[in-house]
Amino acid sequence: MAALRSFLVIICFVVVAATSMMPTSAKLSSGFYNKVCPQALPAIRKVVKRAISHEPRIGASLLRLHFHDCFVNGCDGSVLLDDTANFTGEKTAFPNLNSIRGFNVIDDIKKAVDKACYKSVVSCADILAVAARDSVSILGGPDYKVQLGRRDARTASVNDANRNLPPPVFSFSQLLSNFQAHGLNLKDLVVLSAAHTIGLARCTTFRARIYNDTNIDPKFAASAKYNCPTTGGDNNTRPLDSTTRRFDNVYFKALLQQKGLLHSDQELYKNNGTDSDKLVLKYSRNSESFAKDFANSMIKMGNIKPLTGNNGEVRLNCRKIN
Repeated sequence: MAALRSFLVIICFVVVAATSMMPTSAKLSSGFYNKVCPQALPAIRKVVKRAISHEPRIGASLLRLHFHDCFVNGCDGSVLLDDTANFTGEKTAFPNLNSIRGFNVIDDIKKAVDKACYKSVVSCADILAVAARDSVSILGGPDYKVQLGRRDARTASVNDANRNLPPPVFSFSQLLSNFQAHGLNLKDLVVLSAAHTIGLARCTTFRARIYNDTNIDPKFAASAKYNCPTTGGDNNTRPLDSTTRRFDNVYFKALLQQKGLLHSDQELYKNNGTDSDKLVLKYSRNSESFAKDFANSMIKMGNIKPLTGNNGEVRLNCRKIN
């Protein structure tokens, strides 16, 4: 009997020990790489800073990559995957085709961070999140702490990208429904839309607005038409706001003047006393409040369905699965 009790104790100890050693689905943490590679985040920032100094527009492109990644099955680096024989990826989805960019910069970051860490320990999904934060910070926006520990998806879906990414022709109700479907709210919608305070838009994304919308400043529309004819010139670009190389609250001030370049932007402010109107007014007058809320909403968005623990992988090449 004593032998049996000793045997059961040993079995219990082994089971408990084995369970304690099993990897779990951990939550994201800002200090995830502090011990495994403290050089990781400085290495990422160095490459982002160099890329922005060469082409300021790339900051907006890197920020957009993170957004387009998170809104399609979570923040899992799937937006970076090239097509394979097994799946058609997100790069050719309608909202992304001839639009999202910055993949070469992500490649450069991956090489630099792997060199700094002496191995591949930083996921491509985390690289996107950090590069987005660094872009915002370098261009004058908030320097918030990124939550880390994401792993990379082993697949991607063009159909999921087409279903989940909100196009620039969406109405306010469509935009809000889309954000709510991803666990975000009205404040997140308004403040994250202000990512359009940096970067450029292609003619094809704002043509319908400048020729058809009535809630648009006439002189602003006429100016935009100069480089965006009714036919042709689809890839001609125009700044999303007047300070396109600086992350600030000018985006909101433009909405008050009916100078939102995209239809979806101007949908946030209609001057009829809605909660969305009130937020636009608030952020147009208080840049500190905007910066604080933008940082919080970016962290919130970065927590959309991340892969952690043993789920997914850490890619050796951000463009393809291991």
